[in-house]
Amino acid sequence: MSKKVIDETSKFLSYVLRHEPQAIGLTLDTEGWGDIDALISGAARDGRQLSRELIAQVVDSNDKKRFSLSADGQRIRAVQGHSNNNVQLQLEAKQPPAILYHGTATRFMESINEKGLIPGSRHHVHLSQDLETASAVGQRYGKVVILQIAAQDMQAQGFRFYQAENGVWLTEQVPVSFIKTL
Repeated sequence: MSKKVIDETSKFLSYVLRHEPQAIGLTLDTEGWGDIDALISGAARDGRQLSRELIAQVVDSNDKKRFSLSADGQRIRAVQGHSNNNVQLQLEAKQPPAILYHGTATRFMESINEKGLIPGSRHHVHLSQDLETASAVGQRYGKVVILQIAAQDMQAQGFRFYQAENGVWLTEQVPVSFIKTL
């Protein structure tokens, strides 16, 4: 498969599995799992050609490991980033590292300085353990700003942290007092 087909399919899967499964008539369970055959059928009705081979290639080649296949190979899900209210991942709270990072763009800093980091339409704020990942995420939105998050200090104040299968750290919000601009 060409890189273009894989990239376009990855974007489509992100849209459907994170945000709008109903756009193609797909039903996700509360953990975000959807039936692959139903995904392929729904995509076909939407004019998109998917196959099990293409889906597996997207899952395997995605550098951010955004998707997961069930052990039996019959279901797929996005591992984090959901805005769909039907999906409520049951993640276990976990001890975060002392410091986590968030990449954003300068145009969002006024709001962040007022409200902290909020999930917007998603269920969680996404944080990374390394500067490189935070920088790559921030570049998608404009001129990059890296924020350092005092994660263990937050946890000591009662905030909960979770880690998705792909290593992304999740929390419900980050108050301004725990954010330092690098």
